[in-house]
Amino acid sequence: MRINPMFVTILLAGAFSGSAFAAKPTREGLLYGQIDQTLKIYQQARDLYETGDDSQLAVMNKAIEDLEDQANQCFKLKACSKTKVISAYEQLIKQSDMPVSAPAGAGALAPQNIPALGTTIKLLGSRNLELLTKYNEPMQAAIANWLTVNRGFFLESWENYHYMRYLMAPEYEKAGLPEALLFGMMTKESGGKVHSVSRAGAAGPLQFMPATGRRFKLDSGPGYDMRYDPQFAARANAQYMNERFEELNRSLEMAIAGYNGGEGRARRIYGERGGDFWQENVYTEWPAETRDYVPAVLAAAWLFLHGSEYGLTYPKLDYSPASLTLQRATTINELTICLGNPHNQSGWFRVLRNLNPHYEPGQYIAQGIVLRAPKKLVASYQANCVGGSRSEQAKMLTQARKVPVFFRPPPVVPAVTSEGELAVVTAETGQKHNGKYIVKPGETLMMITRTFECDLSRLIKVNDLAPPNYIIQPGQEIMLIGCKK
Repeated sequence: MRINPMFVTILLAGAFSGSAFAAKPTREGLLYGQIDQTLKIYQQARDLYETGDDSQLAVMNKAIEDLEDQANQCFKLKACSKTKVISAYEQLIKQSDMPVSAPAGAGALAPQNIPALGTTIKLLGSRNLELLTKYNEPMQAAIANWLTVNRGFFLESWENYHYMRYLMAPEYEKAGLPEALLFGMMTKESGGKVHSVSRAGAAGPLQFMPATGRRFKLDSGPGYDMRYDPQFAARANAQYMNERFEELNRSLEMAIAGYNGGEGRARRIYGERGGDFWQENVYTEWPAETRDYVPAVLAAAWLFLHGSEYGLTYPKLDYSPASLTLQRATTINELTICLGNPHNQSGWFRVLRNLNPHYEPGQYIAQGIVLRAPKKLVASYQANCVGGSRSEQAKMLTQARKVPVFFRPPPVVPAVTSEGELAVVTAETGQKHNGKYIVKPGETLMMITRTFECDLSRLIKVNDLAPPNYIIQPGQEIMLIGCKK
């Protein structure tokens, strides 16, 4: 373990050695002198530590504690330069390789239990982030937002995440990143709803754009999109963030900003103006959305670790994972209704969708398919969804039409083409199409539409499919009228 030999020199030559810190024999000036002296003590101890004197580690820790006390004194003085003091404090913590203890009660996957943790990530458990929560107004405003108007959204995100935690957190652990950062980013991006899609086309729990997703092996094709998979999305996000840390000198805020505002912009701003996100000439280079995004992510990460200090009470649910083998063909919509909500106030729809992202709500899933599900759900499935009145009720309700049917499609009659091939001819248009199609297990109407290049509305009308879900089942015969293939 080594300490960057440049950072104290930079601090002494910059923030604390100018005339603004030495000219006036005021309370502020005296405080600036104390800070200057604290940094010198730290530098001397660091130099000795690098020669192998491990006893200097305690001196270095004491210097950081003194600097925090001096910063707190500065914040109480109206004329004291808060921006310069907090900036210096951040630089000291970020650029040193000193071990920093994580907060108590962070859990089995807490930062201190993750090997090879980078110095920047220590912000999530260090005095530095705590200082931001006390004195950085954008950070305070973000915490207030999560605790007020978006409190329900935050708690919903907490619940969504914990059902997926066994899939997502290990990917961050393997990448040497703290779980709190993952939660903060997921909460701000999607609230833990894996099928979220932005107006720009970003999708999944961590909102990857298609091109970026492909770059990190989140492939997509007919019937599937890996951006929706919580495990693979977390893996891709960890890889992306480690790329940003490497090229942005491990600046946490700048890496987060790059995730939202673009990695190209992050590289440019870092190259031109440095990596301190909170410096005015850096902060103002980012768009307003990114300036809000960074403190929102950090605030959600902080509340993940310290929610009880702000009066947050998390739901006490059993998030234990299990597997559910379907004993009859069904849909997620049917399961949601027959399962009820004995252990989950909002029902099981979101949980099942998140854990099984490749199935549409109304898509029939074949008997024998194994679904991911919480352990508590399995017993309820056996009691209510395998057979009986609840199961039949769920099937009836999910197949009900949303509006009355006021028309029927024109009659369909067989015909023989000039080549002698069997075709289908509609009385309405006389258009021909050779053959029909038998639905395979796991297929949806959209998949068939894309495969055969059909007009969706015409396909629905000709086959008399019921809105709003237009459900098709394995073995069902589909007329491919109006299709190009």
